[in-house]
Amino acid sequence: MNILITILEDALWSGVAAVGFGVLFNVPKRALVYCALVGACGHAVRALMMTQFNMGITTATLIGALVVGFMSKFIARKLKMPSMIFGITGAIPMVPGVFAYQTMISLGEMIHQEPGQIAVSLGEAAVNGVRTVALLGCLALGITAPTFLLEREHPVV
Repeated sequence: MNILITILEDALWSGVAAVGFGVLFNVPKRALVYCALVGACGHAVRALMMTQFNMGITTATLIGALVVGFMSKFIARKLKMPSMIFGITGAIPMVPGVFAYQTMISLGEMIHQEPGQIAVSLGEAAVNGVRTVALLGCLALGITAPTFLLEREHPVV
């Protein structure tokens, strides 16, 4: 029961973040509720995968981004709006800000360290940098995969 409350709370705040970015990007008012729904579901799926199925953050982010991508396509067709409105605002709460921040802090700490300790900071920066790039790649793949799978060109003949 405690895990369910934690995931629902996570979903609520992710939905709020998605709406905030929707307002920032001038999304039409009638679409903001759907932006919140997509963002909340995507982040909740990621949290569920990490807590209940012991997945790593990268795999869980890919699955959460796929949920965002497919929900975006479905909602966009119903509302006759571009799916990227929902995909981008729904995926922004999953952006790996902490890892990017830790990468920059590790790089910045190298300035004040002894030559023997620079390798440690560089290693931390490299690990967090690779993690950041992997998570951003999973977000991009998850948001765009439904477009490649569901939309096809009709033959000319």
